[in-house]
Amino acid sequence: MSGVISKVEIRAFAGREAQALALAAAAAADLAEAIRLRGRASLAVPGGTTPGPFLVELSRADLDWAKLSVTLTDERWVPEESERSNGRLLRATLLRGPASAARFIPLFTGAPTPEEAFGDLDDALRPLTPLDVCVLGMGTDGHTASLFPGGDRLAEAMDPAQPLAALALRAPGAPEPRLTLTRPVLTGARRACLLINGAEKRRVLAEALDPAGAEADMPVRAILRAAGGLTVFDAP
Repeated sequence: MSGVISKVEIRAFAGREAQALALAAAAAADLAEAIRLRGRASLAVPGGTTPGPFLVELSRADLDWAKLSVTLTDERWVPEESERSNGRLLRATLLRGPASAARFIPLFTGAPTPEEAFGDLDDALRPLTPLDVCVLGMGTDGHTASLFPGGDRLAEAMDPAQPLAALALRAPGAPEPRLTLTRPVLTGARRACLLINGAEKRRVLAEALDPAGAEADMPVRAILRAAGGLTVFDAP
C-alpha cells in the first residue's frame, strides 16, 4: 500500500538538549490545553534510550498531573524489573516528583504471554483515546512503536479499522514478544510527534517519506500519512 504523505513538519535542533526542551514544552502545552478543555489528558510515549532526556524535561512541567493518564506506545514482554522494560524507563524518567501523580497504564500485565493480555488492556486503554499527545520513535528498519516489518500480526495492527487499541506482535527484529498500540490509536492522536536522532535516522525518514513506498516495508509510513499530520523533532 502506498499513499500521499500528509502534513509533516520537521523541526531541526542543534543538539539533543534543545530538542528535549522543545518537545517537552510542546507536549506540556497540548496536555495543559486538553486538561483545560476536557478536565483530563492522555499521553503515550515510546521506550528505548532516545526519549529519556525529553521525559525528564516533561516531568518538570507545571501540569495538573493527577488529571493526566500516561501509557506507552509499546512494550517488550518483560517485567518492570528487567532493564529492557519500557515501563521501568518511564518510572525512572517521567513518573517522578509531582509527575508521579499521573495515572500510569502499563502494557505489561504479568500474563505469561502478551496474547493473553491485550483483551483486558483494551478496556484500560480505550478511555484514553483519542490520545491528546502521542510521541513516537523510529527504528532504522522503519518500525515505529512495535509495528515491525515482518511482524506476525502486522497486517492486523496496521488495519485502519482495527477495533482493538493494542495487539501482541512478534517479529524477526524484536528479541522478545511485544505489545503495541494499533494504527488507529497512533494515528488518531490529536498531536503526533516523531523523535529522531542522528544522520542514519534522518536517512530512514527521507526514505519513509517516499509516497510510493509500501507501508508494510516501513510501518512508520502509516504515521507519516495520517490525516492529522506529524511534527518531527530531529537532532544530531
